[in-house]
Amino acid sequence: MAEQERMIEAILFASAEPVGTRELEKRLPEGCDVSEALLHLRRRYAGRGVRVTRVGDAWAFRTAPDLGWLMRAEQVETRRLSRAAIETLAIIAYHQPVTRAEIEEIRGVSLSRGTIDLLMELDWIRFGRRRMTPGRPLTFVVTEAFLDHFGLESTRDLPGVKELREAGLLDSRGLPGAPTGLDDDEEDGAEGQTELFED
Repeated sequence: MAEQERMIEAILFASAEPVGTRELEKRLPEGCDVSEALLHLRRRYAGRGVRVTRVGDAWAFRTAPDLGWLMRAEQVETRRLSRAAIETLAIIAYHQPVTRAEIEEIRGVSLSRGTIDLLMELDWIRFGRRRMTPGRPLTFVVTEAFLDHFGLESTRDLPGVKELREAGLLDSRGLPGAPTGLDDDEEDGAEGQTELFED
């Protein structure tokens, strides 16, 4: 098992992008238990400066969250997203898979092509499956790059309404498309990064 850990460690360290479990299984010798080796590797890096982090169905080395401030000098300045782009991204993240018409219905305004193009260019959204309804419209879903950028393992880790309010990210209008009849504790979500609404 120690040798399997070493091999996975080498692959993840050398890769610029998160590596999927299936890809690891292909690269390792036959008979290796990738899941077990990853479990041991995660434990070994727990509490260190870098961690083995799950990104969707893939794995990568990432700086420990509490040390992120040390990397600020290395961050690239990015353009600020428009309110339309932020709302569209939030709707897709919380309601995926979602069609263009559904996004427009939730926002109450037409969706410009440029907004979708920008989110696609950032590789934060992609096309999902077509809906089995008349016209078979395309749906949109968030990508692993979105999860990686915001430090999420899956969309289940998105912050809920309570967390967003506490972070000062929700005004009286609330989250686009979020249910309004539930108490904060009843609404889905988990801890996330506030950069979602600032980049």
